[in-house]
Amino acid sequence: MNRKKRKAAGQRPVRCPYCGSPVELRSADGIYQDNRRDTWLYVCRNYPQCDAYVRVHAGTDIPVGTMADRKLRALRTEAHRYFDRLYKSGYMSKQEAYGWLAGIISAPLSQAHIGYLGEYYCQVVIDESKKLLERKRIWYPAHRLWNGEGGEAACG
Repeated sequence: MNRKKRKAAGQRPVRCPYCGSPVELRSADGIYQDNRRDTWLYVCRNYPQCDAYVRVHAGTDIPVGTMADRKLRALRTEAHRYFDRLYKSGYMSKQEAYGWLAGIISAPLSQAHIGYLGEYYCQVVIDESKKLLERKRIWYPAHRLWNGEGGEAACG
């Protein structure tokens, strides 16, 4: 893997925050069902008993966030789904959305990334995103409760 210089923002994990074991950089083969993109991860050495890992930016050894177990990864995915809808719907620009996120989590803009959030703040992002989307009647496609144009669609 071709590694670029590590940025200060993405600190390389050394120990697993869940079990304290060393962390190793390795291919996602055997963890991801499909690793055609040649994804690399920092993985807890106790994997799969401890299922904590974090993906790295392509071609680097820079983590995209912090180590997460299955539950936190699922919450981050859900938080991203709702958060992304804020700017993909046109409700706000992507830059405005990240500014909003920084305010919600009381963090500097440089740290306003869902990949850094724990369970509590992921749930805050989900709840607050839902409130904004409901207010503008821009509902989430996964639930298909609103059609995005202000009218109700059939529940799916």
